[in-house]
Amino acid sequence: MVAAVRGAEVAIERLDVSVYRVPTDFPESDGTAEWDATTMVLVEAHAGARVGLGYTYGDAAVGALVRDTLAEVVEGRDALSVTAIWRSLGRACRNLGRPGLASMAIASVDTALWDLKARLLELPLATLLDAAHEAVPIYGSGGFTSYPDARLAKQLGGWVEQGIPRVKMKVGREPERDLERVAVARKAIGEEAELYVDANGALDRKQALRFAVEYAEQFDVRWFEEPVIADDLEGLRLLRDRAPAGMEIAAGEYGYTLPYFERMLAAGAVDCLQADVTRCEGISGFLRVAALCQARSLELSAHCGPSIHAHPCCAVVPLRHLEYFHDHVRIERIFFDGVLEPIDGQLRPDLTSPGNGLELKRADAERYSI
Repeated sequence: MVAAVRGAEVAIERLDVSVYRVPTDFPESDGTAEWDATTMVLVEAHAGARVGLGYTYGDAAVGALVRDTLAEVVEGRDALSVTAIWRSLGRACRNLGRPGLASMAIASVDTALWDLKARLLELPLATLLDAAHEAVPIYGSGGFTSYPDARLAKQLGGWVEQGIPRVKMKVGREPERDLERVAVARKAIGEEAELYVDANGALDRKQALRFAVEYAEQFDVRWFEEPVIADDLEGLRLLRDRAPAGMEIAAGEYGYTLPYFERMLAAGAVDCLQADVTRCEGISGFLRVAALCQARSLELSAHCGPSIHAHPCCAVVPLRHLEYFHDHVRIERIFFDGVLEPIDGQLRPDLTSPGNGLELKRADAERYSI
């Protein structure tokens, strides 16, 4: 196949779109939201007897947008010209409201096309993207505010027992209880593991400042994610300037297009930027966000979806780590063969398999189809 595609176009034949809804294994909530299921939109791009897989986690409307608008932009185009197609996808969404659902639809297609290109060239995706790292550090993420203390302790402590040296929990729904919950977490993970908290923008500036000091001084919390709503760049900058030494302020997971990330970086709002391949218009967008970080000597942390992020994270020079999010780990194990397992707190892409190394377990996935 490699020889067949060199110097010649390989036309994309079609995009197949599937939408799945997977119940959680326990009711979940954070500082501002509650949910009992996660929706995945999966795109399969066909060309040259190969199939590329891409996906995003969002509303079923994302799948409709791919089918009704983006598929016709892609079909018939050269499968090896991913960046050119990515630009066309953005133009096609100009009048739809590009940030948000449209960016997630672009992401699902773009990740499928990069996987397809790698499979056509018979290369691991990390190799095609020119990896700067052989492995990706991860942190265990869950610790939902709906969890009883025993479940919180078991989940976070379990990750540390697996060799993951950093974990994150949700805070902010009941601020008056959070110090007690963080104490439970610290006891479960021991003194050596790093402890992160994520308020999902639930606190105001004064609350966030107070808790930043208490979390750091009492429990050595190193990472405070979205202490205030991410659109409050002045508030994030205030927290970054006044948080105790050793505590970092992070945000960016709700970024969809490059201007969002540029504004956050220009405001000096974060110590470490976050971005999500499934939201920021795919691998193409993610690598451009990484370049913004590198230009400002800041590191980038990838948000959720470990299996879709592992290969592109290897190509990010200023990489900090990747979120090993409980819900998405569950879903990826249900849906795919080839899911990476943590080893010594890292995910190491399989360089013996082409593309992202994932193969859809169609029969297992079908029972969640909507």
